[in-house]
Amino acid sequence: MSSSRILDLVKTQCRIFSLNFNPQRLRLGNKILRQRLRGPALAAWYPKKTVSFRDLQNTYKPLGLTTFDEAEDDREEAIQIAKLRGKGRPKKKRTAAESRSAKKKK
Repeated sequence: MSSSRILDLVKTQCRIFSLNFNPQRLRLGNKILRQRLRGPALAAWYPKKTVSFRDLQNTYKPLGLTTFDEAEDDREEAIQIAKLRGKGRPKKKRTAAESRSAKKKK
């Protein structure tokens, strides 16, 4: 049989069985694309999100009820102390375009 006849036979076979026809045998990544998706399995591994204190705060804020989060208050206080000691977060680097727009606003 001639090679063109064999190629036609393989092309028809690929069309019947829903395979990719790749006579040059290029690396197309079809092996990976045929695999099952891993997203649902990975998502099922982690526990579901529970209600946090911040969610409760956001729920009761429209009602006018105030809440006090001691852990958040301690965190903000630690940040203030670090800033006073010069250990706070550095300022954002400004680009030339930002500095020009800031000067125009003044």
